[in-house]
Amino acid sequence: MDIETFRDYCLTLNGTTEGMKWGHLCFMIEEKMYVIISLEDGSFSVKCDPEDFDALTGRPGIQQASHMAKRQWIRVEGLEVMPDEELRRRISESRALIMAKLSKKLQEKYK
Repeated sequence: MDIETFRDYCLTLNGTTEGMKWGHLCFMIEEKMYVIISLEDGSFSVKCDPEDFDALTGRPGIQQASHMAKRQWIRVEGLEVMPDEELRRRISESRALIMAKLSKKLQEKYK
């Protein structure tokens, strides 16, 4: 997957907005970030289920995302580290984890 396909996929998810933070492109729902990606090298961070954290960070090219909630965010070194299908699933899962923290009213708005 390339950066444009990555961006296009994120923007297909209902309610997603994009913006820049810390020099990186971010995808958000209700101003709550669920993906942050470097335009320079394609590395990105997503929220993950804490139960999946050890298995994910045990893989080459994936580690704890620095400056993010410990054992809840992973940093992937590039778009080629994961197959496209898994990448889409991880993005969707990250969004779902962020959505679960929103009010029930807002969750219904984006279903």
